[in-house]
Amino acid sequence: MSSKIIDQGVVVREQEQFDIAAVDRWIKQKRPDIDGEPSVTQFPGGASNWTYRLEYANADLILRRPPAGTKAKSAHNMQREHDLQLMLKPHFSKVPTMFGYCSDTSLIGTDFYVMERIRGIIPRKNLPKAVDLSPEQVRTLCTNMLDQLIALHQVDYQHAGLDAIGKGEGYVKRQVEGWCGRYEKAKTWNVPSGKKIMRWLRANLPKEERLCLTHNDFRFDNLILDPQDPTEILAVLDWELATIGDPLVELGNLLAYWVQADDDRVAKATRRQPSHLPGMLTRQEVIDYYCNKMDLNDVDMTFYQVFGLFRLSVIAQQIYYRYYHKQTRNPAFKNFWFVVHYLHRRCRKLMRQGRRQI
Repeated sequence: MSSKIIDQGVVVREQEQFDIAAVDRWIKQKRPDIDGEPSVTQFPGGASNWTYRLEYANADLILRRPPAGTKAKSAHNMQREHDLQLMLKPHFSKVPTMFGYCSDTSLIGTDFYVMERIRGIIPRKNLPKAVDLSPEQVRTLCTNMLDQLIALHQVDYQHAGLDAIGKGEGYVKRQVEGWCGRYEKAKTWNVPSGKKIMRWLRANLPKEERLCLTHNDFRFDNLILDPQDPTEILAVLDWELATIGDPLVELGNLLAYWVQADDDRVAKATRRQPSHLPGMLTRQEVIDYYCNKMDLNDVDMTFYQVFGLFRLSVIAQQIYYRYYHKQTRNPAFKNFWFVVHYLHRRCRKLMRQGRRQI
């Protein structure tokens, strides 16, 4: 396939440049065999940590750093993100190989880490035009994605030494309280109060909590696909939110983003991954596939789906709050208040229907 389908960087934004020479010296202290000066580009996707490509004559690397002015280190903890992937790699192969972590903030004004660059396709809102998959291939891509999520949830995180990355028991309650609090803080006059949904979530906490290693942002656009066979997954990216959590909460979060082919116009307008393609599983089929593979019989996913949709509404409202208060002028955020209404309507419909899938 053409190299045009490979995810590429762009020219580094002026306000997001860094001291390339300082990073180059640090890299060559660790690997004296690396030749020449790096060509540096920036990946434009994402709104959290900044990601750059450093292309040498004999090495291809990725640098991850927090955005400028970051105050809350817990939200952009580079060492945690680096160390988690380093420790996870022997137990879950779809993690990039780490090159090293730099705690010396004098180099570029913040800490950062470097890892290998994996050459492949990132399936964003739409697959590249040159990638034409049959419905059978799309289904294989979909089940391969779910198989990687299942493999991650089956990692023995204690054996991997990762039990300290989360607080453990009480995860679901903490998630509900945390996202309810964020919604309260981000509300504007033109969005629902959310009180009915928040009361329902608090009253319907699952009696059984399962704990495993969770990625917490597991979506198509955080995968790298093999250019030679785009149904195969080479790597899973963006581990900054990974923790010890409940696998069904993660599945509910995944489903909140899952816009299928027969969804309404509002859902289709918010789609950001190719989950609508012919051959993709529906949300109910995703639940059935996952639960069958995980041997979770007769699981009621209502709570987890309501929570996933509510969580997504909070994310949308937090973005809209910034637009409303003129902290950003991006016109794409102008109508996010309507998306919040829509997601709350879906929450309430699920709450009424119970086990029935929307």
